[in-house]
Amino acid sequence: MCFTTVSMNYDNAACQSVLHRIRTQRPFVYGLTNYVAATLSANVLLAAGAAPAIGAAPGWATGFGGHAGAMWINAAGLINCTAQDMHDAVTAAQGNGVPWVLDPVAMGAGVSQYDAIIRDLASGGPAAIRGNASEVMALAGGSATAKGVETTASITQALPLARELASSRGVIVAISGPEDHILAPDGRHVTVPGGDPMLTMVTGMGCALGGLVAACLAVTPTGPDRLVAVAAAHALYARAAEIAARSAQGTASFATGFVDALSRLQQTAGPGASG
Repeated sequence: MCFTTVSMNYDNAACQSVLHRIRTQRPFVYGLTNYVAATLSANVLLAAGAAPAIGAAPGWATGFGGHAGAMWINAAGLINCTAQDMHDAVTAAQGNGVPWVLDPVAMGAGVSQYDAIIRDLASGGPAAIRGNASEVMALAGGSATAKGVETTASITQALPLARELASSRGVIVAISGPEDHILAPDGRHVTVPGGDPMLTMVTGMGCALGGLVAACLAVTPTGPDRLVAVAAAHALYARAAEIAARSAQGTASFATGFVDALSRLQQTAGPGASG
C-alpha cells in the first residue's frame, strides 16, 4: 500500500466548506458520552452549528441512534449509561446507515472488562475512531498502557498500528496529539498542525472533539470525502484553540474562549471564506 501524506489546517478551503455545511444544514448529532464532558460537548456542537442530543433516556439509543445525521460514542459514557445502551445505539445506527464515531477513552489502562466492551463496540462498523496514541494502540492490539485517560505513548509509536487498524477495519483512524494524524483505509494520511497545549488541561476537550467529528461526518457523503471531514474537525479545533489562547488568563478562560472562537469561525461567511 502506498502512503500519501498531506497537511491540512483551517485555511484549507475544504475544511471551511465542511464548516459551512454544518452551519447551513444544522445536522442532528446524537451522543453517548460521560457526564464530565457532556456540557462542553453540547456547547462545542452548538458553536459549530449542529443540533446535539446527549444521553440515554428511555428510547433515545434506538430512536436517536437510528435517525440522527451522525452519532458518537465516548466509551467513558459507561459511567452514566450501560453497555446495552451503547450496543442499541450502534445497532440502530448500522441499520439506518448513520455514520458514527468511537472514542475509546482510557482503552489500555489496565481494566480488561472495560476494554472488552470497547472492542465489542469497535466491531460495530464505526466510520471513524478517534483517540490518543495509547488508546489507538491498545484498540489495535498493541501493548501500550495508558495512565488513566492520558496517553503514555507517542504518535510515532502509534502510527504503524493505527495504519493497520484503519486498513483491517476499513475505518478512518484519528490520533490526537501535538500534531493530529488522520489515516484512511486506503493509505491516505492527513496531518493537522497547530492547536494549543491548554487543550490538554481542560476536562472533556478530547471527548467533545469526538462529537465535532460526528458533526463533520453528518454533512459529508460516504466515500473518500470522509477523510477530509474528520481532518476538518481537528483543524477547526486547532484554530479555535489558537484564537482562545491569545487572550486566555488560564485554563478556565481558555475553555470559554475556545467555545467563543469556534462559534465565530466563518459565522456568516460562505464556503472558502476565512473566519
